[in-house]
Amino acid sequence: MFGFSWAEIALILAVALIAIGPKDLPVAIRTVTGLMKKARGMAAEFQGHVDEMMREANLADVKTELNKIRRFDFKTEAEKFVDPDGSLKAAVAPPNFGTNAMTPVPNTVYAPPAEVVEEPPDAPAFIPPEAARKARVPDFIPPGTRRWGY
Repeated sequence: MFGFSWAEIALILAVALIAIGPKDLPVAIRTVTGLMKKARGMAAEFQGHVDEMMREANLADVKTELNKIRRFDFKTEAEKFVDPDGSLKAAVAPPNFGTNAMTPVPNTVYAPPAEVVEEPPDAPAFIPPEAARKARVPDFIPPGTRRWGY
């Protein structure tokens, strides 16, 4: 209730046992719990009186205004003021890949692009593997010698 941990409550009970004594401790606990019940009852009664005064003074509208202030969303209101039509938000939003033309659609046959670039006519149709391979670089090149093929 007051934010006491179990260790603090045990310490209070130990001090009370020593200070009050085991004979009078049950009476002291009953007195403390009775005082706590009275304090709770007084708090509930006070809250009821405050609610009654608010009804009598027609302050229900003030209460609704306070609730509106509590629910006020600054971000949404600022967005409405700065960008009322949403054009700025759309300009900086990431692209929607779900509606992109490059997104594949299931069960759809795709045609090649209208303009296909052909290979130049002087390019060979086949490159032999020996011509495509680079010369092997040795594992160790002694200093002062030229590099092999590079």
